[in-house]
Amino acid sequence: MSEIPEKPDPLVLNHLLAVLPHADRRRWAPHLEAVTLHAGQVLHQPGSAPAFVYFPTSAVISLMSTTLDGASTELAIVGPEGMAGIAVLMGGSTMFSQAVVQAAGQALRLPSHALRGELRPSGAVLAMLLRYTQAVMVHLAQTALCNRYHSIDQQLSKRLLQALDRSSSAELAMTQESAANLLGVRREGITAAASRLQHAGIIRYHRGQIAVLDRARLEQSACECYASARNEHQRLLPALGLPPPLPSSAPAPAPRAWASSLAPAA
Repeated sequence: MSEIPEKPDPLVLNHLLAVLPHADRRRWAPHLEAVTLHAGQVLHQPGSAPAFVYFPTSAVISLMSTTLDGASTELAIVGPEGMAGIAVLMGGSTMFSQAVVQAAGQALRLPSHALRGELRPSGAVLAMLLRYTQAVMVHLAQTALCNRYHSIDQQLSKRLLQALDRSSSAELAMTQESAANLLGVRREGITAAASRLQHAGIIRYHRGQIAVLDRARLEQSACECYASARNEHQRLLPALGLPPPLPSSAPAPAPRAWASSLAPAA
């Protein structure tokens, strides 16, 4: 009779939680709740006091900024390497951005009051989370620079690489509409940029499915903002890093579902 493989501890599927000291992880465990996140689900609104912070284990969350007339752009992306809700650990009572689920999947959520309580007894936890916060701040700064100075082709290449870093697949389900919303540009610009990348043999795009055919050339097509933010993350949190890229020749597993709009899930 074959042995049934043990299920992995969900706490180690999030990189921040995985490196908690054993005593801290044991103390956190009763407060963490496994939840399923759906594409388009809004977790936090700007100006709101969040009840929970989220540690994705397979889901991907976008931190979005939205104007009064509904235009939006992505500020940062959070996957299994991090957490959504850093305003809580910084002592702020409200969120500065909207947190929207872009790739459906699993996450662990922790009540905000529990996180605040954990920052006092463990200096190691506070130091780690503050380093992660600095990495997110670098991401935000690079996004602002990128949106001002770099072409749509470069921005799209960067965003695809960021998605690959947080995905188990080399194929992404991303519509032109969702890509335009994330980058804060016109859909026509995304269409043209995707066509150029496809014509160059870097991606294959068909009916909202983007398969990355040549990651090395995609990195060459991206601006320096991708490498700068990634390298700073690895410098600040070397024990965590970002998931290693898939070899360009590796077969793509089943694609993950990405949100086609920013509206909350029903």
